[in-house]
Amino acid sequence: MIHPPGDEILEQLWYAKEEGRKVTAIASLRLNGESEHAAGDLITQKLIHTGETIELLPEGEERARGIVRRHRLAEILFAQVLEVDAHEAERSACELEHMLSERVVDRVCTFLGHPPNCPHGKPIPPGSCCRIYTRQVEPLITRLVDLPLGATGTVVFIAPRSVQRLNRLAAFGVVPGSEVRLIERRPSVVLACGQTSIAIEDEIGREIYVRPVA
Repeated sequence: MIHPPGDEILEQLWYAKEEGRKVTAIASLRLNGESEHAAGDLITQKLIHTGETIELLPEGEERARGIVRRHRLAEILFAQVLEVDAHEAERSACELEHMLSERVVDRVCTFLGHPPNCPHGKPIPPGSCCRIYTRQVEPLITRLVDLPLGATGTVVFIAPRSVQRLNRLAAFGVVPGSEVRLIERRPSVVLACGQTSIAIEDEIGREIYVRPVA
């Protein structure tokens, strides 16, 4: 598939802004030759501004936001739900980020339970579906703490605020693909993984996303 060259520029500028990097030349981005030539069109369309640094203008930032959102949701879909290997998941996500309509993206997001982060821990820009999300919507993937007591779920992804939390859960076998059962919510969240019962803070329980086991 031939990706729109302008989209590649907008996406890379989003990543640079996210990481706090200043871009002083299009050539410094990881782009092919065709993408470099597309910069002029983005300037004409008032999507980017060039000066001492190259920056996204409001309309360009919104377009880049959509591209990044589609890519990161697709990464979760392929890597953690369909269990495609990392290389193929990334390649497929790059394809889908240019193909999905906003309506389809919202449905994918709802299916996944409105995840806050991609498999690499990067934030997923929220969409309109996330703003109107309520507990009455029952996605196929939900937070551990929202399971009924005694229910079992397969861990699909974990969105921890720190690597230490991820390592702690992994030490108990709580990793994507493992089955966990919610035992208690109060005074702390207690879950069972295999033969082990684990007490965790409520906040950590909200960071574990599972697919309920029927």
